[in-house]
Amino acid sequence: MNEKSETIAIADLMQQSGVGFGTSGARGLAEAMSDRVCYLYTVGFLQYLEKAQVIHPGDPVALAGDFRPSSPRIMAAAAAAITDLGYQPVNCGRIPTPAVASYAIGEQMASLMITGSHIPDDRNGIKFNKPDGEVLKADEAGIREQVVSVPRALFDDRGCFIEPPALPAEDSTAFRRYVNRYLDFLPAQCLSHARVLVYEHSTVAADAMVEIFSGLGANVVRRGYSDSFIPVDTEAVRDEDVALARDWASVEHFDLLVSADGDGDRPLVGDECGNWLRGDVAGILTARFLDADTVVTPVSSNSALEKSDWFAKVVRTRIGSPFVIEGMQAALDEGASRVVGYEANGGFLTMNPIELDGRELAALPTRDAVLVALAVLLLARRGGVPVSQLADMLPARFTASDRLRNFPTDVSAQRIAELTEDPSALGALLPTLGRVAHTDLTDGLRMTFDNGEVVHLRPSGNAPELRCYTEAESAQRAVQLNGECLAMLESWRQ
Repeated sequence: MNEKSETIAIADLMQQSGVGFGTSGARGLAEAMSDRVCYLYTVGFLQYLEKAQVIHPGDPVALAGDFRPSSPRIMAAAAAAITDLGYQPVNCGRIPTPAVASYAIGEQMASLMITGSHIPDDRNGIKFNKPDGEVLKADEAGIREQVVSVPRALFDDRGCFIEPPALPAEDSTAFRRYVNRYLDFLPAQCLSHARVLVYEHSTVAADAMVEIFSGLGANVVRRGYSDSFIPVDTEAVRDEDVALARDWASVEHFDLLVSADGDGDRPLVGDECGNWLRGDVAGILTARFLDADTVVTPVSSNSALEKSDWFAKVVRTRIGSPFVIEGMQAALDEGASRVVGYEANGGFLTMNPIELDGRELAALPTRDAVLVALAVLLLARRGGVPVSQLADMLPARFTASDRLRNFPTDVSAQRIAELTEDPSALGALLPTLGRVAHTDLTDGLRMTFDNGEVVHLRPSGNAPELRCYTEAESAQRAVQLNGECLAMLESWRQ
């Protein structure tokens, strides 16, 4: 080996750094994601695509990031790797994940999004996209196998650049195309006389949401801006955000309340009363608005999807957008014509172009938040009802979810394995549930009880958290059951 260079396998880098693969890319503590680690990950990703002859030196590679304090540094490290391998970094700035992905797919270029999504800003990540969309599990294995080389003189002993690189000047093309994606798809002034409140906090989706909704004729107001990062999780909405929504509803008189997580791929949509819609309910409504024939969603999503009888086919998968995308592609290959997907967090995906009223929406097989917010409001307007009444169109099934933070993944996996061997043990701990009628091991352990209630347990794939999903015939009972389960699961820490 050349003494002036360092050679390492990405699999070994994962072990040494503690920065592993999450959904569609690398995730880890921000301090563990040193310049060196992020540079090497980017080299491994590009090298994998180059060996597959998907990209070639000289090609542009799109790059964007969220508002975490560590994101500009990681963007610069990734841009340096892109340049050093002979590619051209295109700095798309601080824009939503679906915006950079949509732009890159349209131009058939690889792209990277620097974000830790909804988790706290002591963590961060790099989402990788091939020219045709997200990296899938097979691609993850291919990236892991890459052996990469880097000059030792680039970094000091802490893994920091000796001479920190600068990012290229920002290019606004990706942002503009994302805004126009929806302005061109929907009729001009279709949201006239609607009042929309955009909850900005620290999401990179705020500016796009304001431009899109106002461009379609809505009266848009902005509230709740934060210059520090807020980890908005659309599957476990913070008490502060519940209170904010209710307070705004009492004085702002809006038709729709809209926001998203940090990187803008998970929607947070609220009705005129300040109640946040569950993502898996918003997903059903969005699929209805788009007149989908096949809907693909993880096993954790609300079963009102099937019970609605709105769709010709429903496919259930493991949790994570790569699994949803694989299910969508399989449905398309089998002849389905309008294939969509969503996750319980509300992030919505389209697998093929969708035509509506003579206008076409290009496929975007990665999570998107804006489409959901638009669909919910437009579906309500189509039916002549407020957003709060849309859920009445669905069977009475309600879900709740929350998680135990800082819960070791190996401990939760072990406990769930033990419970899988004897599901009745949960019934013994929570006698009100009764007997387990059915178990589903698609992802974690999902138990359906004789009374129809559901408890689903799984370790998070992105952070040391134990997630609990519950389903019941009333929202109050779903929340109550979730709280009871989490209180019981606290004993697993021992």
